[in-house]
Amino acid sequence: MTDRLQYGTTAKVFHWAIVALLVVQYSIGWLMPDIHRNMKPGVGMTLHISIGISILVLILLRLVWRLTHPVPPDSALQPWQRRSSEAVHWLLYVLVLATTMTGWLFASFRGWSIWFFYLVPMPMLASDNAAAGKAIDGLHQAAEWSLLVLIGLHVAGALAHLFFYRDRIMQRMLPG
Repeated sequence: MTDRLQYGTTAKVFHWAIVALLVVQYSIGWLMPDIHRNMKPGVGMTLHISIGISILVLILLRLVWRLTHPVPPDSALQPWQRRSSEAVHWLLYVLVLATTMTGWLFASFRGWSIWFFYLVPMPMLASDNAAAGKAIDGLHQAAEWSLLVLIGLHVAGALAHLFFYRDRIMQRMLPG
């Protein structure tokens, strides 16, 4: 493996596709009605879960790609910036995985049958269990809020490099 200073096209596509899907995912999640007893998944929930599964697949592929095609931190970064950057990136992977998996488990514990974008039936990971579903829903909400805060920190760091440090760190992940 050779060390590169720029992220390749594949890494950039994974990154920006996940960003776009997360924007859509959070929008749908906030616009959906509250979930109540005996509710069946409608269009909003089906899209939310289908997009969540898409994000799960993409983040797993992105993780494999990152492990097999590493890009070292820029040597111009201060040691604390390198450590915090690595920590934030690994936490993003963990929280995206936790958020998508708890969402999938929540739908499973509701006993729902979900079709991936109305095309293919999705395998559910558990059976109808209201108590477990409630517990998983709490974990899902905690994960989604934690992820949103971490995304905010990630974006703030990127903007700091773009406008304050002006060190071209962010350009490593920009398209083109």
